[in-house]
Amino acid sequence: MPTLRLAPASAEDYRQLAEGRLPRFLFDYVDGGAYDERTLASNISDFQALEMKQQVMRDVSKLDVSTDFLGQKWTMPVALAPIGMAGMMARRAETQAKKAADCFGIPYCLSTVGICSLEEVAKVSDKPFWFQLYMLRDRGAVKNLLERAKAVGVKTLVFTVDLAVVGARYRDVRNGMAGGISAWGRLRMGLLSYLTHPKWLLDVGIKGKPHVFGNLADYVPKATTPADFKQWIDGQFDPSVTWKDIEWLRSNWEGDLIIKGVLCPEDAKAAAQVGADAVIVSNHGGRQLDGVSSSIAMLPQVVDAVGSSVHILMDGGVRSGQDVVKAVALGAKAALIGRPWVYAVASRGERGIKALLETIKGGMEVSMALTGAPTLEDLSSDLLNSDH
Repeated sequence: MPTLRLAPASAEDYRQLAEGRLPRFLFDYVDGGAYDERTLASNISDFQALEMKQQVMRDVSKLDVSTDFLGQKWTMPVALAPIGMAGMMARRAETQAKKAADCFGIPYCLSTVGICSLEEVAKVSDKPFWFQLYMLRDRGAVKNLLERAKAVGVKTLVFTVDLAVVGARYRDVRNGMAGGISAWGRLRMGLLSYLTHPKWLLDVGIKGKPHVFGNLADYVPKATTPADFKQWIDGQFDPSVTWKDIEWLRSNWEGDLIIKGVLCPEDAKAAAQVGADAVIVSNHGGRQLDGVSSSIAMLPQVVDAVGSSVHILMDGGVRSGQDVVKAVALGAKAALIGRPWVYAVASRGERGIKALLETIKGGMEVSMALTGAPTLEDLSSDLLNSDH
């Protein structure tokens, strides 16, 4: 059983709290990765292998972790990454995340396959948020989603390009999320998990309805459960997509365009050539192709290749303020966190996300002060040592 702490102090603490609160299949969905989860592990361990260079007797009396990105001022270089089915982890979790991000002064990115719709999230406040989208076979649906995003004030589109096919996640197979077990087996497994997690059952299972992918309800009108939508979505991923399709997308989207899922310099250059404003160095949190490099390991190569032509962000394995400092030192403009904010919202709701963000900000400030770097501009690879 997870160790429950009265006062969670780290992303791992929130992870343990979430494991105790969530039905097993939902925790495994957000916590797991592809195949043997080697890339999932290296995303974290490669951050840990980067040691910071402590420097003292520098004037760090005026620490500043704020940044500007695409015309917006952020309190720190962190954004909440898009997470599918987040609203199954906590009641209307996407709206809670938007509230927390607004309060803290950082961006929140809504997933295409979030439980809450664009319109529901937009009602939280008039502050703009990001929207993540895939290239679906149904180009009419893509155009319609773009129009809906524009209508609610979205100015930044995050386009995910590493889902030509869906990666195999063994945890999802074992617990029935990926199919392979009988309807009775799924019912028995789900019912048992629900009954042993009564707080989740009341807060999310009963009070958190509707349990549908809000952004896709118009396109799959007969779907009533996330499993129904998953079947439709899995058939919509288009393995024929190329950079030419991103040119089509650019012609239909006038706002900022961020390409998510770049893991090599060649793809970063291609993204820049089709008009991307930024790229996110990402291996989808280790959920797609196992055995590839960690995001932080590939970040310097991408920065060297295209850092002067597009902004570079990264995600994957970011668990602390120290990790954010390391990413910025290696050339990232900002880092996105995914699993950590979901662990936090699952265990403590909106206040959990706010507390986690405060912890990350505090970790950045301590790390920068003790490396003699009072601003983000003072961070560089010279402040890091790798034991690789």
